[in-house]
Amino acid sequence: MPPKKKKSAEGGAPAWMVTYADMVTLLLTFFVLLLSMANMDASKFRDALGSLKGAFGIFGTSARTDLDKPKVISFAPMDDDYVQRLYNKVQVVMSRMKIDRDIELVKDRGAVVLRVKEAILFGPGSATLKESAHPVLRKISALVRPLPLTLRIEGHTDSLPSSNPALTNWDLSIQRSMATLKFFAEEDLLPLQRLSAVGYGDQQPVAPNGTDEGRALNRRVEFVMESLNHYRDELPYLINANDQMPF
Repeated sequence: MPPKKKKSAEGGAPAWMVTYADMVTLLLTFFVLLLSMANMDASKFRDALGSLKGAFGIFGTSARTDLDKPKVISFAPMDDDYVQRLYNKVQVVMSRMKIDRDIELVKDRGAVVLRVKEAILFGPGSATLKESAHPVLRKISALVRPLPLTLRIEGHTDSLPSSNPALTNWDLSIQRSMATLKFFAEEDLLPLQRLSAVGYGDQQPVAPNGTDEGRALNRRVEFVMESLNHYRDELPYLINANDQMPF
């Protein structure tokens, strides 16, 4: 009788372990992908995550999440690197145009801001632009026009009641910002879709209102240069070796 053949032991991992390992690998890949997109624009992130819904099968067709909502275009603060590059470029352009005496350039609230004192643009308690303000506004428009940015015009006052009894500080700040916007539009200096106007009254002071000097600083119009969520796509536009100040 021929000798019986020994049954060879089955090699390799059990079938369930292979399936489990595949699932863990897919989950690891998924979370690495999420981490790599952590600094992406919100709109791009939603698009990329939405494309994974079918691939991973983790979202049912009946379930609705915030990712399914229509996109809303909104303004967002710019990151520090972009703000610094924009600040450097605007500083160079202002120096070339010789308008730094009339306009203060600051970084504020995640944006680059051109700050103009009330006395340069308006008379006390008035919402009518001075004739002498027109050249200043034309220079501002010439500075902003070539940049891939929008311009928010903000009116600000001090805490004292308006000298015009018919106007509150809120009214005065709004009317001044609107008068500035209308000048840009009527002179065809900047397109309307790049402009917005708001008034804050005395709610956003830059100095204490207890002194004449502080109140004079608070009476101002600010031109906030900001951008849509896709501003990072425009970042190379601001990088020009010929425009950078030597260090």
